[in-house]
Amino acid sequence: MAPSGYTPAVNCSILFTDLPLLERPAAAKAAGFGAVEFWWPFAEAVPADADVDAFVGAVQDAGVQLIGLNLFAGDMPGGDRGLVSWVGREAEFADNLPVVAGIAERLGCRAFNALYGNRIDGLAPEKQDELALAHLELAARELGRIGGTVLLEPVSGMDAYPIKTAADAVAVLDRLDPAAGEVKLLVDFYHLAVNGDDVPTVIDAHIGRAGHVQIADSPGRGEPGTGDLPLTEWLDHLVAAGYRGHVALEHKAVGDDPFAWLPREYRAA
Repeated sequence: MAPSGYTPAVNCSILFTDLPLLERPAAAKAAGFGAVEFWWPFAEAVPADADVDAFVGAVQDAGVQLIGLNLFAGDMPGGDRGLVSWVGREAEFADNLPVVAGIAERLGCRAFNALYGNRIDGLAPEKQDELALAHLELAARELGRIGGTVLLEPVSGMDAYPIKTAADAVAVLDRLDPAAGEVKLLVDFYHLAVNGDDVPTVIDAHIGRAGHVQIADSPGRGEPGTGDLPLTEWLDHLVAAGYRGHVALEHKAVGDDPFAWLPREYRAA
């Protein structure tokens, strides 16, 4: 599989997990990649300045470009999936945005994944959804000041996460005030396929609203070729539809070499 029309990037939060987080940008560079993305790389919404400096330094020293960063999403290993709709954590969401913007300005990152958040037992979904709209517009305004795009992602594997299909995400995008700033769809082939979406149909219907693409195979969420998804076909379809952005490898390392499917000369395309 060789890229044509898109640029590969490595998600350093799900790959190189045998290494400390700050060593992963250099590992990505050593593997031949020029672009990386991360989930929120800290345990809290507002980390210590020294921790931020260490993260920024690790990316700069590795000589790679940070092309994507998640907003603080809570305790991801514990099952949290974002603060966008989480009533009661509004201060953390707001306080996180200047930190994100500061990192982005230093590293040139302009794409930011805002995970929607799980449903809260005993709380009306409508109340969460109204907060989500306010938070997405706030993020779009604040990150738009640096030319940033907020991303909304359908996610699999969490029953309580309500944004499961591209249609779910687009329904939210349609309710936003365009004047607030840019909020786009994050097209993750793995999550969409696992949740029952037809990926080529999603591409045809929503390519104009796609701000970022991620891939993994299924079952297993491994590298391309370890599952049953026609990822090469879908990527060709994506490019034919006009997509020219990054495609991030957000898969687990299943084989001995998780990048063997991608010739080295194409990794920093």
